[in-house]
Amino acid sequence: MKFNPFKEKAKSLESCIMDWKKLSPKPYKKLEASPYTRVRCILMNGTEYESVWFGHQFHRHAIDNDLRRSLALVRRNEQQQQKLISSLKPVDENLLETTIGYEQLAVDLTAFLAQHVKDKHVKDALDFALLEDFDHLYRYANLLESDFGAKAEDYVGDYTEIMPARPTIAHHRHPYDSVKEPICNKTATPFDKCAVNIITAAEQQTMNYYMNLGDFYKNQKGREVYTEIAMVEEQHVTQYGSLIDPMPSWFEMCLMHEYIECYLYYSMMCDESEPNVKKVWEMLLEQEIAHLHAAVKNLKKYEKKDYDEVIPDGAFPELISFKSNKEYIRNVITNTATFTANREGYIELSKLPKDADFYKYQNKIIKDADKVASHKVVEEHIEKFGQDYRVQGKPHPIKELSDRKKDNNTFAR
Repeated sequence: MKFNPFKEKAKSLESCIMDWKKLSPKPYKKLEASPYTRVRCILMNGTEYESVWFGHQFHRHAIDNDLRRSLALVRRNEQQQQKLISSLKPVDENLLETTIGYEQLAVDLTAFLAQHVKDKHVKDALDFALLEDFDHLYRYANLLESDFGAKAEDYVGDYTEIMPARPTIAHHRHPYDSVKEPICNKTATPFDKCAVNIITAAEQQTMNYYMNLGDFYKNQKGREVYTEIAMVEEQHVTQYGSLIDPMPSWFEMCLMHEYIECYLYYSMMCDESEPNVKKVWEMLLEQEIAHLHAAVKNLKKYEKKDYDEVIPDGAFPELISFKSNKEYIRNVITNTATFTANREGYIELSKLPKDADFYKYQNKIIKDADKVASHKVVEEHIEKFGQDYRVQGKPHPIKELSDRKKDNNTFAR
């Protein structure tokens, strides 16, 4: 029987507030825990950040102080949840090691969602950005070995290959080409509605992490890589955010946020392999059910609507789970590596008009391709080690990207 959080008994909001001890859980061990435990922590951290930020925006657009107090109580608990999840990261995991986890999350979450959504437009968006996050993982992995002598395979396990896809230098597009058509909540499947919200929050967390922490990297080379990739993540946030239905009211959006949090915590709880972390997901699910029921009450009080007018079937759709997606990703690389975005759609680069905004933007920001950070970091690794850093189970599916002694900065541009 599917889990329906609307049918669960909710605890009081006041009882959800945690003391300092609960906010300092035992961290996972960075080289002993499953790589997907790190990935789950990053996903839920981003989910809580999204919820807190949405709560602040709702608060700033509300007049009724009773409503604002209700939102403030939930938001305080969401903030605590976010800090608790952040504390699961071990103190000996540095900025770049965590970054490897961010990109593994982006790769395997995106691949999972792409294989399960029904809306072709959403699937195309997921497949398109998937290759870019996959290439980011490759760039950061080369930086990790160059600067720390560490191998990214120790952090991603045997789940995710590390090799180039659509090169990062080719990701820089005009902002107009990141805006897509939104789904309609009334006709979209429950999974698709969850998917566009989840991937937006996940990419937003990645963007924030790179934009805020990238300048704390220990050298200029790394700072420039974070700057470049952070700007690509902004494009991804715009792309995915534009897929979300913009028509629901603030109260309906609040209900959807809390429902998705319940859905994710339940998914993480069912998928988790670390007993200590699993207990955290169980506890936070219980709290989120309380948040959801508070959103139900506000929807009824202020808009005279029942929750099933917004979410007709409250039972969760297929749960999120993390697993290897190597063959799926290879297939997407083979078929779409030379695509770029073009307004609401995607197009083979060879079919793009020469006066397209993509070329105008590329020419404006890239004066010398050899000096672009994402390219330099691989070339410097090759100079230091004799070849780039990769983890491949078999040869690369694209001939132009198979040379390990030279980074291709013209492919897909």
